[in-house]
Amino acid sequence: MTIIYPYLLPTILVLGFCAFMLGKKRSLVVSTHNGETRKLHSLPNHYGILTALAGLLPALLIYGTWVMIETSVLDTQIINLLPAELAKGNSGELSLLLNDIKNTIAGNVTVLQSEPIKEAARSYLSIQENYRTIITLGAFVVLLGCSAIAYRQITPELRARNIIESILKIVLMLCSGIAILTTLGIVLSVLFESIRFFRIVPLQDFLFGLEWSPQMAIRADQAGSSGAFGAIPVFTGTFIIASIAMMVAIPVGLLSAIYLSEYASKTVRTITKPLLEILAGIPTVVYGFFAALTVAPMLRDGGSMLGLSVASESALAAGLVMGIMIIPFVSSLSDDVIHAVPQALRDGSYGLGATKYETIRFVIFPAALPGIVGGILLAVSRAVGETMIVVMAAGLAANLTANPFQAVTTVTVQIVTLLVGDQEFDSPKTLAAFALGLILFIFTLILNFIALRVVKKYREQYE
Repeated sequence: MTIIYPYLLPTILVLGFCAFMLGKKRSLVVSTHNGETRKLHSLPNHYGILTALAGLLPALLIYGTWVMIETSVLDTQIINLLPAELAKGNSGELSLLLNDIKNTIAGNVTVLQSEPIKEAARSYLSIQENYRTIITLGAFVVLLGCSAIAYRQITPELRARNIIESILKIVLMLCSGIAILTTLGIVLSVLFESIRFFRIVPLQDFLFGLEWSPQMAIRADQAGSSGAFGAIPVFTGTFIIASIAMMVAIPVGLLSAIYLSEYASKTVRTITKPLLEILAGIPTVVYGFFAALTVAPMLRDGGSMLGLSVASESALAAGLVMGIMIIPFVSSLSDDVIHAVPQALRDGSYGLGATKYETIRFVIFPAALPGIVGGILLAVSRAVGETMIVVMAAGLAANLTANPFQAVTTVTVQIVTLLVGDQEFDSPKTLAAFALGLILFIFTLILNFIALRVVKKYREQYE
């Protein structure tokens, strides 16, 4: 059975398809035996799907559950079987020991392993094979048994379609619940870690402090062991770069959307829109190279010619390139929304004597405003959450300045910096990343609330 286990999922799906065909054939046989197929409550395909789902759902549940818990179950089993001298370490030592065992199994061993490690690796493999055999047999028995029961229940009076719709409704509800629980879990995990941080660093110091230097010394007698967690420079840098990006992306994106939807010919629109959307498919690291190697030197040299001091890594360079990257988000979404406005509204406006500009300004734009606001909101979220361009073009220095020619940093860059490498989650330095993430989440939530209010106001005015 261990040979079958790697192919267990495709085997389950193939058996499910076979159950579908048998259930469909059974429905045709039953209906023919009673005289005519019209006496079936549901279509033959519905009976086949019901037969397949009866076996597939429990079998997939068994397989999926085991995939999620396999590692933790096997680790617990092997730790209980380890000799006392090996199992008496702390959690970190046990984790390293498990890594050695798994490396021995995989053959990724560069030094000679001890005999207890080799024995533990053999035990691990034996336990894994036993569990996989049980899971494979259980999945097959459940699939075949449940499908056989559903097969035998097929009659012309069986409401197969209703049952399938009920099953699919439950599945959709579970998927929605998973999405909600995942979001709730993310929020709570960030919130709890942030509370731990604010127990060490006062909230007012974090929100209103003017110095950001989260580096912590290893020993208490080293200089700078206390750190500085004033987040105002980080928030300021985020605001400056996002504002520059929006000043580039919103006008260019919105005006290009209006042109493509209302002024451009069909040929120009067909050619121009895909070319514009290519910008959205370029990896952000490429934009970062472009900003660091082309835009930043150009701004520095141009500033020198005008007598301005422009840093090699500046907020202006990062903001300009980020704005170019965000243009397709604003343009594409706005163009689709504007293009979807009914032609009857345009014809009515022209019939009343309005010009093209007046039609766009007073008819089309209000009708398309919710979609336009949604595109701009997406663009702002992308600007606030961008990391790679800022790292390569604006730097890591948390400078408190309103000068776009100076180097700054953003919230996302600091989160990445604080969580890179092996970290202790009892340190204020690491916990500061969660506090920054919480503030970023609250800012995005407020932004969504404002956008919804704006959309509601203009919708009421238009209607």
